[in-house]
Amino acid sequence: MAFLLGCEKALVDYPTKTVLDDVSLGVEDGERIGIVGRNGDGKSTLINLLAGRVEPDEGRVIRTNGVRVGLLGQTDDLDDDATVHFSVVGDAPEYEWAGDARIRSILTGIVGDLPWEGRIGDLSGGQRRRVDLARLLVGEWDVLMLDEPTNHLDVRAINWLAQHLKERWRADKGALLVVTHDRWFLDEVCTTMWEVHDRRVEPFEGGFSAYIMQRVERERVARVTEERRQNKLRRELAWLSRGARARSTKPKFHVKAAQELISDVPPLRNDLELKRMAVARLGKQVVDFNGVTVRFGNRTVLDDVNWGVGPGDRVGIVGENGAGKTTLLNTMLRRVKPTSGYVKVGKTVRFAVLSQHLDGLTKLGSDRVRQVIGRYSTRVMLDGKEQTPADLLERLGFTKADQNEPVCDLSGGQKRRLALMLILLDEPNVLILDEPGNDLDVDMLAAVEDLLDGWPGTLVLVTHDRYLMERVTDDQYAVMDGKVRHLPGGVDEYLKLADAEDAAHAHDAPGSIAALFADGAGAQAPSASSSSQRETPENPNGLPNNELRALRKEIHSTERKMHTLEGKIEDAQQAMYDIDPTDFEALGKAQQKIDQMKSELDELENAWFELADKLGE
Repeated sequence: MAFLLGCEKALVDYPTKTVLDDVSLGVEDGERIGIVGRNGDGKSTLINLLAGRVEPDEGRVIRTNGVRVGLLGQTDDLDDDATVHFSVVGDAPEYEWAGDARIRSILTGIVGDLPWEGRIGDLSGGQRRRVDLARLLVGEWDVLMLDEPTNHLDVRAINWLAQHLKERWRADKGALLVVTHDRWFLDEVCTTMWEVHDRRVEPFEGGFSAYIMQRVERERVARVTEERRQNKLRRELAWLSRGARARSTKPKFHVKAAQELISDVPPLRNDLELKRMAVARLGKQVVDFNGVTVRFGNRTVLDDVNWGVGPGDRVGIVGENGAGKTTLLNTMLRRVKPTSGYVKVGKTVRFAVLSQHLDGLTKLGSDRVRQVIGRYSTRVMLDGKEQTPADLLERLGFTKADQNEPVCDLSGGQKRRLALMLILLDEPNVLILDEPGNDLDVDMLAAVEDLLDGWPGTLVLVTHDRYLMERVTDDQYAVMDGKVRHLPGGVDEYLKLADAEDAAHAHDAPGSIAALFADGAGAQAPSASSSSQRETPENPNGLPNNELRALRKEIHSTERKMHTLEGKIEDAQQAMYDIDPTDFEALGKAQQKIDQMKSELDELENAWFELADKLGE
């Protein structure tokens, strides 16, 4: 692979903080890199450094001559007086962009619902963001850098973007760097991860799931190493200079190791126990919609909806922006009165809402976190045991220094975590979360998920974060055409239903790019799903059938050899117990044999990964 760009011993030092220190890394053709790390650790600084927007205080940024770099930053440079049309494709003739299948797919996938000749200054922040993303994707780039590209995108648009990025370049061409907290997106698109932490950047092979497994293994090795160090110190104290030399091991990620790491992990939550506790707190009825219709003027948002949420249910709601998800929640909360029909709410129901805007924290002003928490003496039942406010703070990542901060000075992620904790301390039995993952980094999302796993009540979640949705809810519903539809197949089923309805609604937004294509401008624009079906070859890498069969046969053979060798290693390790512990020569030979077999296993695993890569698995 050809080198495209990188940095060498780079230092980025701000007045109050050193963000990156002595960082050396490179980006090559064909790489798809996901960048993760805690908020404030330097993810955005890193891609801005590589893009040339931030100058290093020491070291240098290297770029191959002629490499074209496109960057989607956290803010845009769009002209308020320009149209959507000009901002995305400039003054290019219509036959050029309307006749280009790639550009048509981008326009319909990202800005299809926006007024094509509408003014940028009249758009919302989320709509401007989508215009900026479409502008970038329309261009031709060797390296594409995206900072939080899934913000303001619904589930369908996120799915389209993932498919587009996977198909944008050939397997060995182009490079992608993406900063996002959307874990499904990272797993779907990226083949390498960079973790930014403690002023350095640490690479990991594989997507987000592989990265998590490697982190678990790294932390396990660190614990083992620390235990060995402590044992060594105790021996040194007892025998002074006679302490045994500690052996070090180099951690390496293997498929078998990953399986062993999760073999003893308990279920995420005890559904039966949580249901039992929820029924005890709520009774048998929570919320029932009976023939509910909600209209605003001539627009019908909810149409004859019959739907119910029971005690202990964990419900996820998906839908396009503007489909009626917020109206559904407000009707449930009785903030919106149905035009017809009625909503029945159980007598013991106590709602709590975590909104996108965190309105409840505004009144706290400059109160410090410790002062706010000091007003609560309540203990909350989570995971079957009582949790104090201090326990919750710790679980949600607040340090002692954070507790002395005024609420108004907290970061967006800290405010969201604090708001969630205050809601739980009020002991509701029905929790409604509207985009709770906003502003949270990957580690904090995991902490929130862990917290919700032990919460014994009814949960209603609205989010575009597919990973979060599938992780914390048991049933998913879609708001589509005024109806609430159950999704037994989860988000995948929703995407299929939404694609199927595209043609029926092509003319619903006059003046939009989708309507423009539907009315016959240029060739018919394919949907994200249809284009991917048409353009993707029958097998992932377009291999002839005979070569494909040979590869599959070889990969199965390699798996059998790995399995056989693993058994031999286990037998050899067990046989060492039968050797006289004083016979060092015999022990050495046995260990040498085991090491040789492990080396062979490493080679087989590497061969397996290469074969799987050829097959696109």
